[in-house]
Amino acid sequence: QVQLVESGGGLVQAGGSLKLSCAASESFFSLNHMAWHRQAPGKQREFVASITRGGTTNYADSVKGRFTISRDNAKITVYLQMNSLKPEDTAVYYCYALTSLGTPQWGQGTQVTVSS
Repeated sequence: QVQLVESGGGLVQAGGSLKLSCAASESFFSLNHMAWHRQAPGKQREFVASITRGGTTNYADSVKGRFTISRDNAKITVYLQMNSLKPEDTAVYYCYALTSLGTPQWGQGTQVTVSS
C-alpha cells in the first residue's frame, strides 16, 4: 500500500509563507492524483488542492491565487506552496493519494498555524 509522509508545517505570521511536502512510496505512474486537504478544529476536513498525473491542477476557492500545488517526479514528492497565509488557513494539512486501482491513502497530517 502506498505510504505518504508529510513535512513542512509550522507556525507563521499572517502574510507569510510555508511549503509543505508529501513524499510517496511509489511512482506517480500508479497514482491517479495527489491532493492536499485540511481540517481545522471543530470543522470537517476540506479539499485544498489537487494535481493529476497529467499535471492538471484544481484549487479550492479559498486558496486560489495564494497556494500552488506541484510535483517532482524524480523525488516522488508533491508540494504545496502556501503564500499570503491567513489565520483562517490554520489547520492540520493532510496529503492524499488515489491509486490507479482506486485505493485511497492519507498521510499522517502536518500542523499549520497562522497567527494574526
